Amino acid sequence: MKMNTNLRTWTAAAWLFPATLFAAEKTIDVTKSVLTIHVGKTGAFSMAGHEHWIDAPIAHGQFSEGAAAKVEFSVDARKLKVRADKEPAKDVPKVQEAMQREVLESEKYPEILFHSTKVTSTGGQSWEVTGTLSLHGVSKPVAVAVRRQGDIYSGSARIKQTDFGIKPISAGGGTVKVKDELQITFQVHAK
Repeated sequence: MKMNTNLRTWTAAAWLFPATLFAAEKTIDVTKSVLTIHVGKTGAFSMAGHEHWIDAPIAHGQFSEGAAAKVEFSVDARKLKVRADKEPAKDVPKVQEAMQREVLESEKYPEILFHSTKVTSTGGQSWEVTGTLSLHGVSKPVAVAVRRQGDIYSGSARIKQTDFGIKPISAGGGTVKVKDELQITFQVHAK
């Protein structure tokens, strides 16, 4: 008798709640997913400098939708690459080395991690994902706007380097420097 009651309860729950509430965890397809960081410029002579675009390949991650929605992923800081198509060719090696050694200190802090703490629907196929970003040995809360189009999840977030103990690079006594605020955009595909 007790088994029948449990079975009826489970059957009723299955009818009352949409299948998305019980959605399976999906693995991020790291071969198709893209995370890009835009580093702006500022300062009195910023016209003498240039902006940078960085590719940050996702090492691994997973996410789920529904009532228990969550997102987790990691990036190997040592694999961040300055985009050569957005940078003068002669400057790429110098910018790459400065990013790895001075900015990220990627040998000391090789892993960048994000894990969500709350996923809130903002209507339709859009969400605000709040979570913890661990970068450069510091963990801070971050909010990310996400939207789904077909099977692609895209969005953006802004963070400040100084929030993570990173001093933005400058030259010419600070007359040319990179902005503290970074723009992060992404397109995530599931396997």
